[in-house]
Amino acid sequence: MAIALKLSDSLVEDAKVVGAAEHRSVSKQIEYWARIGKAVLENPDVPLQVIQDTMLSLEEAKAGQLAPYAFG
Repeated sequence: MAIALKLSDSLVEDAKVVGAAEHRSVSKQIEYWARIGKAVLENPDVPLQVIQDTMLSLEEAKAGQLAPYAFG
């Protein structure tokens, strides 16, 4: 579902720069920031890096990039 939003020029400019570095479009960069912010607010005791690693792991699993874990 597409929704038109009015975003500040500074946010869009920041998203252009960071998005280019991360190989994301402006809209995908802002969506990523929103998902991170939502996850942080929902899990205030979990460190940001753990949230980012978990989000990456979920995307890797969706892409079929799984490997068995060997204990010990």
